[in-house]
Amino acid sequence: MKISRKNFGVLSDGSKVRLYTLEAGDLSLSITDFGASWTSLFAPGKTGREDLVLGFSSLEGYFHCPAYFGATIGRFANRIGDASFTLGGKTWALHKNDGENTLHGGRRGFDKRLWKGYPYTDKEGVFVRFELKSPAGEEGYPGNLRAAVTYGLNGDNEISASYEARVDAPCPVNLTNHVYFNLAGEGKGTILAHELKLYASSYVEAGEGLIPTGKLVPVGGTPFDFRTPKPIGRDYEAACGGDTGAMGTGYDHCFVLDGGAGTGEKAVPVLRPCAEARDPESGRRLVLAASQPGVQFYSGNFLNGVPGKTGSVYRKNAGFCLETQHFPDSPNRPEFPGAVFGPDRNYSERAVFSLEW
Repeated sequence: MKISRKNFGVLSDGSKVRLYTLEAGDLSLSITDFGASWTSLFAPGKTGREDLVLGFSSLEGYFHCPAYFGATIGRFANRIGDASFTLGGKTWALHKNDGENTLHGGRRGFDKRLWKGYPYTDKEGVFVRFELKSPAGEEGYPGNLRAAVTYGLNGDNEISASYEARVDAPCPVNLTNHVYFNLAGEGKGTILAHELKLYASSYVEAGEGLIPTGKLVPVGGTPFDFRTPKPIGRDYEAACGGDTGAMGTGYDHCFVLDGGAGTGEKAVPVLRPCAEARDPESGRRLVLAASQPGVQFYSGNFLNGVPGKTGSVYRKNAGFCLETQHFPDSPNRPEFPGAVFGPDRNYSERAVFSLEW
């Protein structure tokens, strides 16, 4: 197991950006401190060793990318309706960067911030802890917030993601990672033939602008039933409302994970089964467990020819995301699991990605 670090570029203010590479078992994971973003993940398979995540070869690609490739998302992942919420009798206005709504933290979320990276090794594996300060009022949110995410690899080909946040005033917090996987290899066609299983018996119904209606709908008898593994493309046309050619349609829904949440010894978040994905050709299989109540399954519907790594061009369905998180628009939905944190309630969540081949 080892960690290496190299320069990845320089920001306009002269700040140096670093790229950390973690190696353990048969995996190699690279992460930049700009956006605490995964830039590559190499793994073996029947078709050889491939990079399994979408992204860019240089820092410049991450500056203006609207797709959030590999990024750590905050303060609040997913959408908040009407870009506002009421808390403590006051309405907080956020930036509208998704029509009339706010998405993934706003105009300049955590994905466009330079985090501080602290690499380390212990008996469990190799890790980088990234830390970030977000002052009160940033993007319209209340409270001074300190966030940290620790990504690590171990000898069992597992990638861990631990999310933490402390804020000195009540504030919605919802952190996740927006990595796009293609288990055949980045740039190797679409993910529609990948087989997916979700440990979810219901999903969060979305209305106009993909804002939740408040209903949790059983998946049985719908295109959103992934309780038994099936190709992502099998019911894709039905999920698109019958129009597979319309960009922006398809799977982009939050699924309600089965089982209860909670914490174990020393307040460690308890993991529960979340998802399994498999590429039949390469034999690679991804298994995900998470502590959060939901997972946003996104099938890359908005990708429209983004130039990627090594000459790749990422078109519609070039990758899929499994964003473990609290439900979208939770600050405006008291019936959803509480996503407001503050001085008396710290944010602590965890996810583990396991790779097999």
